[in-house]
Amino acid sequence: MQATELKGICPIIATPFTEKGAVDYDSFANLVRTLIQGGCHAVTLFGIAGEYYKLTDEEMIRLARLTVDICRQYGGTSILSVTQHATPVAVARARLYEEMGADALMLLPPFFLKPGQAALYQHMKAVGQAVQIPVMAQYAPEQTGVAIPPAVYAQLFAECPNIAYYKIECKPAGAYITSLIGLTQRRAGVFVGNAGYQFIEGFDRGAIGAMPGCSMFDLYLRLYDAYVSGDRAGAAHIHSTLILPMLNHIRQNVEMIIAFEKKILKKRGIIQSDFCREPGFVSDAYYDRLFEEHYDAIRAHFSAR
Repeated sequence: MQATELKGICPIIATPFTEKGAVDYDSFANLVRTLIQGGCHAVTLFGIAGEYYKLTDEEMIRLARLTVDICRQYGGTSILSVTQHATPVAVARARLYEEMGADALMLLPPFFLKPGQAALYQHMKAVGQAVQIPVMAQYAPEQTGVAIPPAVYAQLFAECPNIAYYKIECKPAGAYITSLIGLTQRRAGVFVGNAGYQFIEGFDRGAIGAMPGCSMFDLYLRLYDAYVSGDRAGAAHIHSTLILPMLNHIRQNVEMIIAFEKKILKKRGIIQSDFCREPGFVSDAYYDRLFEEHYDAIRAHFSAR
């Protein structure tokens, strides 16, 4: 079986809820279809911005199967994140996702009680060796509080060939990306995280993809297409004038960007409700007014649906 090649814009799928707090599977299915039919190179389930930590295990399994099924039906590529902290549980979940038909996995290293570097390494290696499909290791020290030097990932890359991709979202990320790419002789595939905030710099340094939120997926696709076509100035213009002003407002913390991403998705008619399970971000009139100003400035640039 030929391994899936990952690159491009692979947004994190939001988890829509009804106004009563139940998972809205119909809205979720519509969102996944919209992302695939809109041209996204892959869709990513259970990223941090997808509120995986607010889901029951039963809900996660159902969403995973639904994602894989929709990707199969519409020709999309599915990336499912393994977030379980216990190594045997994470290994079992990775194998389950592979058996479901996931095209690739993302792996969030365990962070509760801050395991040591050796334990983290063994956890990631065990998950990678348990499956045949490509794996992307996620490095998000701001959210997890766990630091992993680039040399550790380079060793992992050397010992586990299918852990071939790395989502880097430390702050700042640039030097880390350069170091990791250099240590792997430019063979590791690096993805920009943090909502694509450092997209231009990340790609200048050798990144091949980005995993932003899903609400402005079409703007990120325009950004990516401009950059890879050689129009760096055009890409920088899209990034600085359409994407960054909104991000500067809504990404002040993770729960804030989750809440406002859902507001955008609802305004665009992609999901029915912008409800977030508690605890979550609590907005006020000023935050909402500023959001509306930024939304009005970019709404005409979204693709017609």
